[in-house]
Amino acid sequence: MDARRKQLLYRANHRGIKEMDILLGGFASANLGDLSEAEVDTFEAIAEHPDRDLLTWFTGEVKTPDDVAGAMFDRILAFQAASVK
Repeated sequence: MDARRKQLLYRANHRGIKEMDILLGGFASANLGDLSEAEVDTFEAIAEHPDRDLLTWFTGEVKTPDDVAGAMFDRILAFQAASVK
């Protein structure tokens, strides 16, 4: 794994809210090595948002903004849903 992905993996697993560690970190640990550069860019852009905002979007408490919603956001949600089962 290249340095950028390693740093992103660390950041995804060491957030401010434990739920985000689990959600983003779990997805990153399982998928980051296989993502294209464009997908890594999108994941990184999502991960840049504050934990509280992300948590409200992932739980559906607040509508996900158009600039965040999309295929990568849906993949993260689907990964988490599959992990819970």
